[in-house]
Amino acid sequence: MRLAKFLAHAGVASRRAAEDIVREGRVTVGGEVVTDPARDVDETSRVAVDGRGLRGAEERTVYLVNKPRGVVSTAKDTHGRPTVVSLIRGERARLYPVGRLDADTTGLILLTNDGELANQLTHPKFQVPKTYVAEVTGGFVPEARLRQMREGVELEDGKTAPAQVRQVDAGVLQITIREGKKRQVRRMIEAIGRRVVSLRRVRFGPLGLGDLPPGKSRKLTPAEVERLRKTAKA
Repeated sequence: MRLAKFLAHAGVASRRAAEDIVREGRVTVGGEVVTDPARDVDETSRVAVDGRGLRGAEERTVYLVNKPRGVVSTAKDTHGRPTVVSLIRGERARLYPVGRLDADTTGLILLTNDGELANQLTHPKFQVPKTYVAEVTGGFVPEARLRQMREGVELEDGKTAPAQVRQVDAGVLQITIREGKKRQVRRMIEAIGRRVVSLRRVRFGPLGLGDLPPGKSRKLTPAEVERLRKTAKA
């Protein structure tokens, strides 16, 4: 098995993030630093990350978290801010977020130690839908502005793909996108001349936030994880 895939299966990080970890010289195989993510390894290869030995694949697990405002979507934070991983209590697996929500965005985020699944859910080619509810400035948004978002708006890093947009109340928009540009929903709203007052993600693929309170989490059932896998491969 390739080293990056081995790390992903061991719950270190997603496969793409694992490749970066290897290239940074943080991984040893048999006591020697290896910087090639494609290096072949197995359970007997004595793989270690930052000096910590790995014992192969952990049990795969996925959590759904309702991220509060001010919590960052990383496993660790150098500035001492609370992280989404710190919201999970009593879980021994090394979890990391599937994609990111910025600190001011609340709502549904997934945490897992399954690097392969995380990669599939975030890879652009699979176009997994994500739904947000945004309260915007200025009250009622004219239909012409909504149509702009549905057809795609020009951002500095390119035009967005068509989005599903409806106004559920005056100045409250439900937006479904299948891309992952940085702060995309906020920038789309700015492109039509409004600003975000609050932004919450309510769905990720087939999963909804439901009535899970802010700051709380729940472990997904095997059936829910399987639905995620099918969505990512659709």
